[in-house]
Amino acid sequence: MSLHPKLHAITERIVQRSAASRAAYLAGIDAALRDGPFRSRLSCGNLAHGFAACGPTDKSRLRGGVTPNLGIITAYNDMLSAHQPFERYPDILRDTARELGATAQVAGGVPAMCDGVTQGRGGMELSLFSRDVIAQSTAIGLSHDMFDATVYLGVCDKIVPGLLIGALAFGHLPAIFLPAGPMTPGIPNKQKAEVRERYAAGQATREELLEVEAASYHGAGTCTFYGTANSNQTLLEAMGVQLPGASFVNPDTPLRDALTRHAGARALEISALGDDFRPLGRLIDERAIVNAIVTLMATGGSTNHTIHWIAVARAAGIVLTWDDMDQLSQLIPLLARVYPNGEADVNRFAAAGGTAFVFRELMDAGLMHADLDTVAVGGMRQYGQEPALRDGALTWIDGITESADTEVVRGVADPFEAQGGLRLLRGNLGRSLIKLSAVKPQYRTIEAPAVVVDAPQVLNKLHAAGMLPHDFVAVVRYQGPRANGMPELHSLAPLLGLLQNQGRRVALVTDGRLSGASGKFPAAIHMTPEASRGGPLARVREGDIIRMDGEAGTLDVLVDPAEWAARTLAPNTAPAAHDLGRNLFAMNRRLVGPADQGAISISCGPAAADGDIWNYDAEYELGHDAEAALAPHEAKDA
Repeated sequence: MSLHPKLHAITERIVQRSAASRAAYLAGIDAALRDGPFRSRLSCGNLAHGFAACGPTDKSRLRGGVTPNLGIITAYNDMLSAHQPFERYPDILRDTARELGATAQVAGGVPAMCDGVTQGRGGMELSLFSRDVIAQSTAIGLSHDMFDATVYLGVCDKIVPGLLIGALAFGHLPAIFLPAGPMTPGIPNKQKAEVRERYAAGQATREELLEVEAASYHGAGTCTFYGTANSNQTLLEAMGVQLPGASFVNPDTPLRDALTRHAGARALEISALGDDFRPLGRLIDERAIVNAIVTLMATGGSTNHTIHWIAVARAAGIVLTWDDMDQLSQLIPLLARVYPNGEADVNRFAAAGGTAFVFRELMDAGLMHADLDTVAVGGMRQYGQEPALRDGALTWIDGITESADTEVVRGVADPFEAQGGLRLLRGNLGRSLIKLSAVKPQYRTIEAPAVVVDAPQVLNKLHAAGMLPHDFVAVVRYQGPRANGMPELHSLAPLLGLLQNQGRRVALVTDGRLSGASGKFPAAIHMTPEASRGGPLARVREGDIIRMDGEAGTLDVLVDPAEWAARTLAPNTAPAAHDLGRNLFAMNRRLVGPADQGAISISCGPAAADGDIWNYDAEYELGHDAEAALAPHEAKDA
């Protein structure tokens, strides 16, 4: 089917808006390619250092410079369940390369923190900035100029976006992303949520809570809810930079290992020394970015990607906005119900049809770009197929044509909702986002008094003291990127979910983030401009009436305009955080851009000619004062 005219119009608008910055990015790729295979640029001393630790066969091949060398960037550590399986991947990839007459080396490791461990803790203030550190770490690993193609081992929240940003800085190199796959099912997510809420009400012991948490997060692999980590995987497939159907194959299985071997072999084939050169920076174009956002909306994916994919797009010279996302959400139907938007986990999603079913439905309806070049030989249409082993050999077979479980996955003709999972909210408090797909229709509108706190822990204390109104909107401010690194506020979910279960009307308004696992109650998040930039949240007072209408896309405080204009900005009363390395990120907090521009704290992609995206080069790196440079953007946000 031909492309839907609205999808075509949105894509063309992004193309036109990005013309100057995208052209500059592509020119950079072309300049990097002109000198031929990269190891040939190295001096003898450079090259000798690069292969000093290799065995005789690899040394011989690296000396010659005519066989491809695969660079591996890994986010392995054995604390993250999702990343523990990566321990074995480098050996698999090296063996695969040697069998094909090539070489492979671990180019570098990147940090990988677990938001599940740091939720509600001081370490969460490092979480968002870890994405930019990962991008920089990726660049350091690849800076040796030893590699002809790359593979990236990463799964979780900030890790994949960081790897993507770093990889796009080396967009002249082909790249394939390799997941680890989800852990096998544990207890039902609904059961876990019920115990969390009983614990918040003082009706369950810590031992009971720990038992249910351990039964849920019980082995190697990605957490099985459809949060940021698993959303990462579907978006990578939608852009064609991960193998078709690779996302939700469990770790340490024959199919998983076969996919890893094939990814290594395919990365060598698409190198400049292979027969099918496909540099990453050419593959990720405006259509690929649109495909990622379409998939985010169709599957009800993580709200974190409304920040991360703006930064990823910018790294490729593409200017993506929240307005683009909002318009795509109103066009794309919701085709999946996976926790927190439903009861199923990602294993059940995969069994019901998974990404192959969703992609084929979207492409057949003209709601996804099917004409992309991808890392797969068969292009985007191959992503409507599923990987399988036949007589020990990896192949791709046609996915199912009808959903195997209509409680989990549906086709375009019978969606769960006509519109996608996310909506942009606008009003006199600024701009924010809400994950409508996780909120039942009867809870999507609220008008109630504000309870204003500058630290999430205070809300729990007010509840324990019996000081919360029956119905209220929790305004949790000074939680934005500049204030404290924009931590996730998932620790509020059990309390607010509990109160809603009691028949009370509650909502959250914040310039912070929520976990990809959050849902159930209405939450306006990523509010911009944030309170620390003088945003309107700093004018809200206890008891102000706030009206949120998720369906209409509005969020306002109902205060007389003259009184509102006369109000001063309330100071941040949150207690100072424990350090936990926080001091090392003072410059990131000082330089970080707004949430709706990707919350970027590093130079990322070429400077935009029209000034529509955060221009670090002009404002910071030429010696301008950071505070003065922020002023015009604060005015523009307001």
